[in-house]
Amino acid sequence: MADTTVWFITGAARGMGIDIAKAALAAGHSVAATARNAAKVTAALGDHEDLLPIALDITDPAAAEAAVDATIARFGRIDTLVNNAGTFQAGFFEEISHKAFRAQMETNFFGPLNVTRAVLPVMRTQRSGHVITFSSVAGLVGQDFTSAYSASKFALEGWMETLQHDLEPFGIATTIIEPGFFRTELLVEGASTVWPDLSIDDYAERTKATIAGWRSMNGQQGGDPTKLAAALVTIAGLDEKPLRWMAGADSVASAEGKAKELLAQAEAHRDLSTNLDH
Repeated sequence: MADTTVWFITGAARGMGIDIAKAALAAGHSVAATARNAAKVTAALGDHEDLLPIALDITDPAAAEAAVDATIARFGRIDTLVNNAGTFQAGFFEEISHKAFRAQMETNFFGPLNVTRAVLPVMRTQRSGHVITFSSVAGLVGQDFTSAYSASKFALEGWMETLQHDLEPFGIATTIIEPGFFRTELLVEGASTVWPDLSIDDYAERTKATIAGWRSMNGQQGGDPTKLAAALVTIAGLDEKPLRWMAGADSVASAEGKAKELLAQAEAHRDLSTNLDH
């Protein structure tokens, strides 16, 4: 990959997307920065000769194709796709309506699929490229109050793991990013976070306490998104791209804990598990 590359970033008008776009521009790359409102991209990033703000609703496949066409018209190629846009539908499973759960999947899972499907023909023609998708520690470890969010991120993990096999013959790499807690807008109500839309008495006390806990965390997360963005530019520049990158010490600890838990579960009933053949 050339030193100067073209990045296509979703969710670039706020939160982590702004930091990633700034880091890529600072490194000398060209950036197609997308968001539902292109004017907000310009407001967040300013004017830059190597920046192309594009309006994109990632849940709209036609809009994804149009955004890719605009990028090719301006820069001629796409080298690095960053599927960053997403939302957080909080709540215990029974308190999340069917509509809200599906909306979470549409944005966090089908959204990246729409964008990647639009970008891949370009990368296949180039016989090069890098698909980066933001998952989460919640895509590795299930926790309470995150059933919809974790479901969307676990789905991304499975899709990305298989995608590497599809794309490797074309010289296209894939990387799953698994951030821990970073000081972004993920927990900002009205921006990224949606509280449960149903209320069930059995959950009421726990829901109230959990929402208070999440609210108190906003702005107090340990991770620095500016450092993550700079590290991501480094990751994208490696000759050997990692399939996964755990972002944050808390993410590394969670991955290690999950690995130990899986090994323990595999061992717990080994005789029952391994004596099932005809």
